[in-house]
Amino acid sequence: MAGHSKWANIQHRKGRQDAARSKLFSKLAKEITVAAKMGDPDPEKNPRLRLAVKAAKAVSCPKDVIDRAIKKSMGGDAEDYTEIRYEGYGPNGIAVIVEAMTDNLNRTASNVRSYFTKHGGNLGTTGSVSFMFDRVGEIMYPLSAGDADTVMEAAIEAGADDVETDEDGHWIYCADTELSAVSDALEAALGESEEAKLIWKPQNRTDVDLETAQKLMKLIDTLEDDDDVQNVTANFDIPEEVAKQLA
Repeated sequence: MAGHSKWANIQHRKGRQDAARSKLFSKLAKEITVAAKMGDPDPEKNPRLRLAVKAAKAVSCPKDVIDRAIKKSMGGDAEDYTEIRYEGYGPNGIAVIVEAMTDNLNRTASNVRSYFTKHGGNLGTTGSVSFMFDRVGEIMYPLSAGDADTVMEAAIEAGADDVETDEDGHWIYCADTELSAVSDALEAALGESEEAKLIWKPQNRTDVDLETAQKLMKLIDTLEDDDDVQNVTANFDIPEEVAKQLA
């Protein structure tokens, strides 16, 4: 799930997560292959590939899966994928952005539209909700990386724009075009981060009630189960009392 918020860390889907592990690895491998094919197969020379490999390692993706994905990009049998963004509204008008990577645009568009419709939302046009989000780089460090002041100082030195610290860790934000450079600078100062990725960061979030939260999570689950969908982001938050009921 792209984007940092309390609801993104809810573990009510833990049983599903284990079953979906191979699907996650497959999606990560797809991003690695595309990144390597578009640039250099050497992560040190290809910022996008370096970030894709970091994302895969962050969730313990096996090294042989990563290596195969890179090798696949150098062969003639690598699929041609198109990157596309879908935007729409979920239940109660919550804005949703879906990032996909597909070899069949008609199939993916039809599937995504049907998911929105089935779960009480509607698919919009490009730009219909993205104006409510900022495209930024997000770098996450555990609390063990240092106190808030230490991390803030390192982030400013590295060229980041903002830092948020909570009980889950330090969340550092920067311009999307500067993610690789800021990530490298922070690594030199604080060590390796747990995550470094591009996200759609909501400018504002809407608290939702239990019924809306349940509907939204079903929509997001369905979208994320689709092999063509890489990331799903929405501008809602689940209050603590509602999260407890979902758990």
